[in-house]
Amino acid sequence: MRGVGDPELVFRFADTVRREYLSVDFRTALHPQIGLATEPRWSRQSGTFGSDAALTAELVGAYVRGLQGDRLGTDSVSAMVKHFPGGGPQKDGEDPHFPHGKEQVYPGGLRDLHLEPFRAAVAAGCAQMMPYYGQPVGTDWEEVGFGFDRGVIDGLLRRELGFTGIVCTDWGLLTDAVVFGETHEARAWGVEHLSVAGRAAKALDAGVDQFGGEQCPEVIVELMASGRIPESRVDDSVRRLLREKFLLGLFDERRYVDPDEAAETVGRADFKAAGAAAQRRSLTVLTDGPLPLAGRPRLYVENVDPAVAAAYGEVVADPAEADLAVLRLRTPYEERPDLFESFFHSGSLAFPDGELNRILGLLAAAPTLVCVNLERPAALPEIAERAAALIADYGASDEALLDVAFGRARAEGRLPFELPRSMAAVEASRPDVPNDTADPVFPYGHGLSL
Repeated sequence: MRGVGDPELVFRFADTVRREYLSVDFRTALHPQIGLATEPRWSRQSGTFGSDAALTAELVGAYVRGLQGDRLGTDSVSAMVKHFPGGGPQKDGEDPHFPHGKEQVYPGGLRDLHLEPFRAAVAAGCAQMMPYYGQPVGTDWEEVGFGFDRGVIDGLLRRELGFTGIVCTDWGLLTDAVVFGETHEARAWGVEHLSVAGRAAKALDAGVDQFGGEQCPEVIVELMASGRIPESRVDDSVRRLLREKFLLGLFDERRYVDPDEAAETVGRADFKAAGAAAQRRSLTVLTDGPLPLAGRPRLYVENVDPAVAAAYGEVVADPAEADLAVLRLRTPYEERPDLFESFFHSGSLAFPDGELNRILGLLAAAPTLVCVNLERPAALPEIAERAAALIADYGASDEALLDVAFGRARAEGRLPFELPRSMAAVEASRPDVPNDTADPVFPYGHGLSL
């Protein structure tokens, strides 16, 4: 769906998710993620619709309708939209799962811009909302994680935006946890000094209904027993939670998964075909050079399955013998020592010198089609200048790439964010401002029809 910007496509995707989830009795989806990709280094932007607030607002409405229908009912999957009030403006693009990434900043003063998609989600009737881990600094919001901020949840989300559904925190706000054998402290940013009970009380006072990933109900019971949290406050949250379960029909009758129906539904052939077609549409042609290709050229491939490439041309082992090389790359990132943090690709977007020199050597040895997976906006001016053709993908198969390269499918993608010229430009940009780097290699929205 990234790169296409088609509400109907987004609706069909979400409706497919709904049907597959229902077949295995999943009734809540922890998506869509609708933060704006405004800080180029931010590790979570691969799950977003990009940097454009108006487009994201349009697409989230289609997504919510695809999951829930026109109203929440027995054939719905509840949409838990995240992460309120927008996670894009992370300082240095670091991830707030970790203490060094907890700060969220708005030097461009565009806080309200990041709210636009959430206003649209509420208007579309999303059933649930997940606040972000981030701790805003330098604003008039309290400098605590959003899940603890009464002004943000009760004031902004509920009173100003009119949200009446369930607020579920992101995982692990109250207690430390072991993840992949590593101990990670609770993401209680700004309230680290509080006890577990104190953190729970502050989040409940802020308007939270449910604590994601926590297993400490005795804390809530003790808060009520001590009078620190009135029973009526807990009743408010229980009422919201039970109301949704009744609307979803969970108490209407005893429901069991039909394994045969589930096996027929999940990964159904027409669902897979629709996904494959969407991959081809989403490919973004940045420069086209010799494309589309014809005949059966000699192909040298790297990070492409040779068996797949053999259906399109003669695969050779030496780029010097090739009519065209096909090279697939991923956006660079900095390795992090913790196993859990290694899943969050952060840091520099520029190819390290050694890798860049190797890539440029291939580009000099043979005309090369380069396809770069843009989980984040890569800085690749030298590659863009020397590649015979350059395509961006967001998770497409080798078949999808080669179908487009050989003119068997049409690429319609447009960049969901700009591609920066250098890390100096990234570091000088403002994290809350979309497409704010100087002299980008390719601007937001760039893409050639092929």
